[in-house]
Amino acid sequence: MEGLTLNCMDRKSEAYELVRQGLKNDLKSHVCWHVYGLLYRSDREYREAIKCYRNALKIDPDNIEILRDLSLLQAQMRDLSGFVETRQQLLTLKSNHRMNWIGFAVAHHLNSNASKAIEILEAYEGTLEDDYPPENEWCEHGEMLLYKISLLEECRFFQKALEELQKKELKIVDKLAYKEQEVLLLVKLGRLEEGEKLYRTLLSMNPDNYRYYEGLQKCVGLYSKNGHYSPDEIDRLDALYKTLGQQYKWSSAVKRIPLDFLQGDKFHEAADNYIRPLLTKGVPSLFSDLSSLYNQLGKADILEQIILEIESSIKTTSQYPGGMEKEPPSTLMWTLFLLAQHYDRRGQYEIALFKINEAIDHTPTVIDLYSVKSRILKHAGDLVAAAAFADEARCMDLADRYVNSECVKRMLQADQVALAEKTAVLFTKDGDQHNNLHDMQCMWYELASAESHFRQGNLGMALKKFLAVEKHYADITEDQFDFHSYCLRKMTLRTYVEMLKFQDQLHSHAYFHKAAAGAIRCYIKLHDSPPKSTAEEDNDMSKLLPSQKKKMRQKQRKAEARAKKEAEEKNEESSAGGISKSGKRQAKPIDPDPRGEKLLQVEDPLLEGTKYLKLLQKNSPDSVETHFLSFELYMRKQRILLAFQAVKQLLRLDAEHPDSHRCLIKFFNKVGSMNAPVTDSEKLICNVLEAERQTISQLHGKSLFETNNSFLEKHEDSLTHRAAFGEMLYILDPSRRSEAVKLIEGSANNLVPRNGALGPIREWTLKDCISVHKLLATVLVDQDAASRWKMRCAELFPYSTYFEGICSSASPNSAFNQIRKSTETGSSNHWVGDHNAESTSNGKLEAFKDLTI
Repeated sequence: MEGLTLNCMDRKSEAYELVRQGLKNDLKSHVCWHVYGLLYRSDREYREAIKCYRNALKIDPDNIEILRDLSLLQAQMRDLSGFVETRQQLLTLKSNHRMNWIGFAVAHHLNSNASKAIEILEAYEGTLEDDYPPENEWCEHGEMLLYKISLLEECRFFQKALEELQKKELKIVDKLAYKEQEVLLLVKLGRLEEGEKLYRTLLSMNPDNYRYYEGLQKCVGLYSKNGHYSPDEIDRLDALYKTLGQQYKWSSAVKRIPLDFLQGDKFHEAADNYIRPLLTKGVPSLFSDLSSLYNQLGKADILEQIILEIESSIKTTSQYPGGMEKEPPSTLMWTLFLLAQHYDRRGQYEIALFKINEAIDHTPTVIDLYSVKSRILKHAGDLVAAAAFADEARCMDLADRYVNSECVKRMLQADQVALAEKTAVLFTKDGDQHNNLHDMQCMWYELASAESHFRQGNLGMALKKFLAVEKHYADITEDQFDFHSYCLRKMTLRTYVEMLKFQDQLHSHAYFHKAAAGAIRCYIKLHDSPPKSTAEEDNDMSKLLPSQKKKMRQKQRKAEARAKKEAEEKNEESSAGGISKSGKRQAKPIDPDPRGEKLLQVEDPLLEGTKYLKLLQKNSPDSVETHFLSFELYMRKQRILLAFQAVKQLLRLDAEHPDSHRCLIKFFNKVGSMNAPVTDSEKLICNVLEAERQTISQLHGKSLFETNNSFLEKHEDSLTHRAAFGEMLYILDPSRRSEAVKLIEGSANNLVPRNGALGPIREWTLKDCISVHKLLATVLVDQDAASRWKMRCAELFPYSTYFEGICSSASPNSAFNQIRKSTETGSSNHWVGDHNAESTSNGKLEAFKDLTI
């Protein structure tokens, strides 16, 4: 018991020692084993805890408390057969307890035996009296009935489920859930007329629920999963939504949904009618609402035509085309705002910037204009100017957390990490600010910060941030533990089962994928360029002149002093902020590795990377990036068959992807250059690869050169595919480097076909051009070609800081730098000055003095 108490005081080693002493004194004490299990559970060592509980149950097999604790751990670890067994024991020991019946049913459901779960719930209902439940248990009982009906639906007993639902209608409190469940069952039974009536009833309750419209379309036979409809179906859908529109005039969904299926003139008319009132109201999210339409052929051109007509009409007459009423001045500003976002989406950044500047000149006090200008500049490639305008938007409303967060993101994209940190902590609690960002599980910030550190070559901090995100997912997994007992007690069974399914898919989330992939890239880079050992550093120092040695030592001492001071400041902050409402000091642990230096001191970086790779392979098996990283890692580990497995997965997912082609050629080129097999295992691997090579269509009866040529013939108009061909040509035959370079430089930036809309859209993207420049400079090692490519891309992307475009902030004569110089000399316009004055006058916001652009 002393050990258990010390464990609660965070004195772990003493606690374990005492509990082990207790066990030595009495190995046949179920209490000692139970407490030992509790210690392991508190440290998340669930498998060890389960062993301890099982040992306790050998001594006292009917101990309900131990059985209950064991069942929670089995649910957490998804030991479902053991979970069923334990819940059955609990029910046998205490059959008059509702939670034991429900727990036993849920255990069978999770163990893929829904029919048995139904039998258990029916047996439980048989034990209840006719007047059950009492008034204070109506909600819980209603939830149990809805859970039972969902089980019947899962077993495809639709008729029985519907009869049971209608029979128990009076006992179900959640009437909305009742109606939604009833209409789903009616549709599955093919009773579409009744389903249609019920969907119309649901729409009268909530005419903005998209699922109800989808269900109504299914009932009238006008639903398509891929969104493709015949002309006759489009006419019928149009008539349906016109009828619904007259019925629910204030519903936005009934006006927006037809835009997804209408075509041509009808789409033009519907979109025009939808856009006009929202421009008059000044809805900033209008473009986000319309953005999905840009994926449908031809609709972006029609939207452009509509918005240009509106802009022209308002500028000349202050009215909409064909309208009679004069529009307020703000309508023109919102029209320009929408038009700027439209051109940004289409990659026409110069026109987008012209339109957003026009909007800012019209009304220079609207924050959204500066946020969108920042976004356009980011897409155009000027990350520094994007951060500057995001900061300007932030200073216009210092109480807006979203605008602050967007500003922080832009700063991190521009690699202004220190400035981003200072800006981010303005919305955290006083004192323990940096830890507060971590405690809030602010993953977008940690990922953006990690990517910035990685770009700057700071692998320690990049790894620290990536692994912090991975830890959040581990914490989210642990957080489900408390719900295993809570949900059974409160009877929120449908939500509980949904939560468990969500947890099983948790690591397939995009943020986890980014964090794990980032960590793997860090470990690969660490393997390729390991940090210098102390002996190597001493050897380098010995080669320096005495004066240089002195300077180097001074720098090291200053860096150590700075790190020590920062750690002390953070410690003081955490001490100041670590006082609870009761007045007790809550000391937070000091970060022993604030710069991530210890994370770099791993013996085998590739082994560490493999841990995260396995998680990606399990949870993101359909991602090209997963298998590309797998290939890169296993090739470095000389694990030939595992690398080939990655190649096969890449070919399965997208055989025409440039990375799939790279990996295929690299792999068989590497295999072809290996020494003749000697051992039995090497011979076996060689035989397997020979057999498998015949099954790959790209290589069938062809040499690697021929395969590479075939790839180019298929994709000769694509820049990224030509770059992949050139790189592989150089790898196969280094003497043909000039040929590879010439082919890449000969790529043409073709126009994307359009329907006569304003301005050309080029096929090349900034991201692809940057990757080609890096390929020319670092892989093909042709600095002249890289310089020529840079000059060519500087003309194509004049706002790109990477290519030092003439309009970018990297150019001294750009408009941005001219404005910045005039601002520094005090000639900035009055409204910017007023807002900056306001920002420094607020007490807490004195920190803004350091936040210069």
